[in-house]
Amino acid sequence: MAEETGVVEPKVSTISIGGTLLGSFDAIASRLSSLQMFSAKRDTDSLSLIRVESRDIQKRPFLFFVIKLFKDRMEIEYTIPMDASEKLRRLTVIKNVFSVLSLISDLYTPNLAEFFQYSDSTIDDVLNSMSQSYSTLFNNYDSLFNEYRELKRLNIELTSSNKNLTVQASQLSQENAALKDRLKSLETYSDESLMVMVQEWIESHNNTIDVNEFAETYKLIPPRVEQILNKMVSLGYIGLRG
Repeated sequence: MAEETGVVEPKVSTISIGGTLLGSFDAIASRLSSLQMFSAKRDTDSLSLIRVESRDIQKRPFLFFVIKLFKDRMEIEYTIPMDASEKLRRLTVIKNVFSVLSLISDLYTPNLAEFFQYSDSTIDDVLNSMSQSYSTLFNNYDSLFNEYRELKRLNIELTSSNKNLTVQASQLSQENAALKDRLKSLETYSDESLMVMVQEWIESHNNTIDVNEFAETYKLIPPRVEQILNKMVSLGYIGLRG
C-alpha cells in the first residue's frame, strides 16, 4: 500500500526494559485517562499507552510511540521519520517515558538500573554526535544572543535619551524664538526715541557715553548705539571730544 501511494513508511524501533507492577493496570489506566494525549488499551497481561503525534495522508498513525506495560517489563515502540535523527528521536521518546512514569511511580516502576543506564547511553549518543562545528555554532549563537540583549538594552536607553533630547531641543527652540522676538522688539526703538535716550544718558554721565554700557543697560546691540551716535553727531546734536 505504501509503494502504490508513494507514502514513505517511518522506521520502527523498540526498547525493552525490566519493570515491576506495584498496583493494577486498571488503576494506571484510570489515572492517565485525563491525559488526552494518550489512549489506553487493556490486554489480558498488559496495558498499552499510545500517543499518536501525527498521521499520514490516509489518516493512519505515522509518528507515534507506544508504552506497553507488563508485570515484569515494559516495551517502548516508536517510529522514526526517514528525515529525522534516530538519536534525537530516541531521546525525545525517553523524555516522554520519564514524564509518564513520574505520574504512576506508586503503581509501576521500571528497573531503575536498566532505565538509567539506557537513558545515560541515549544522552551520550546525542552529545557525542554533535560535531565541533555545531558546538562552535552554538557558542557563537550564545555570544551573539548576549550581544543582542545588550544592544537591545542600549537601544532602550538611547530611545529614552533621544526623547529627552527632543524635549530639550523643543524647549530651547521656544526660548530662542522668545529671545529673537525680544531682541526684535528692542531693536525697534525709533531713531528719535534712541536720540532722546542717548541725550539723557550723556547729561547724567558728565557728558560722556560708554557704548557697551549703554547697550547693555537698554538691551541693545553696540552697532545700533554707534549708528544713532553717528547720526546725532552729523545732525549737530552732540559733538566729539578730541
